[in-house]
Amino acid sequence: MPRTFSLAHLSALNVPPPEFVEIAARAGYDGVGLRLIPVGAPDEPLYPLGTDRQLLERTRCALRNTGLDLFDIEVARIIPMAKPRDYLPSLEAAAELGARHVLASAWYNDPPFIVEFFAELCDLAAPLGLTVDFEFVTWSAVRNLDAAANIVAAANRINGGLVIDALHFDRAHTDPKSLGSLSRDWFRFVQLCDASMMYVPTVAEMIRIGREARLYVGEGGIDCAAILRELPPVTVSLEIPNTERLKTLGAEEHVRLALESAKRYFAAHALDNAA
Repeated sequence: MPRTFSLAHLSALNVPPPEFVEIAARAGYDGVGLRLIPVGAPDEPLYPLGTDRQLLERTRCALRNTGLDLFDIEVARIIPMAKPRDYLPSLEAAAELGARHVLASAWYNDPPFIVEFFAELCDLAAPLGLTVDFEFVTWSAVRNLDAAANIVAAANRINGGLVIDALHFDRAHTDPKSLGSLSRDWFRFVQLCDASMMYVPTVAEMIRIGREARLYVGEGGIDCAAILRELPPVTVSLEIPNTERLKTLGAEEHVRLALESAKRYFAAHALDNAA
């Protein structure tokens, strides 16, 4: 089977879900990820499909008409101001639209709390046919692979797993070989992008790059091929927010070039099942 490519909503977050599905289809993607749960970033648009039935139906129509899959939703943040059940309307909306995965991350430095929250989230998602995939973020409470793996292992849920974001993987100075010691069943998709190796390692600058200055795969210095070779042949989610390119190219052309670049990279590095 050819490699499956999904488009992460952060790549063009200002595009509402129905239109986002449509531009992803025209650009050649197989599926999309949607941000149904906001993270509270400045000027972040809100798409509450869990409570907005009209928006849900428009998104369902777009998925049906294009044939694209809703691959994952985000972001179920593990924070003391929330309870796992608060995310249930979004989980139910995701399941209604055929989603398979929920992205989670932790923003409170209390490992037992994180494990308990993550386990309960997995239990809520399981009857809906959803996995919960934990992402370490270099400016969050869980900043590296070892800490994230410990959370997933301690929660010990069959639908719990890990998702690797190439940017955070690189910024945490992670050895790709370390992935080989982890259960392959934990990995369902990988988030790919590239970035310059010349950066100031402050939290503010890492956030700026992560949210608005990522590069197409192959344009920077992240060794995406080394990461991919240590993972099973999972779906590739392209998460490439770039404010300048969105402004100059427009959302549809930006995401089309992102996919073309990724496919060229796969072919150039002889990665499995390059489409």
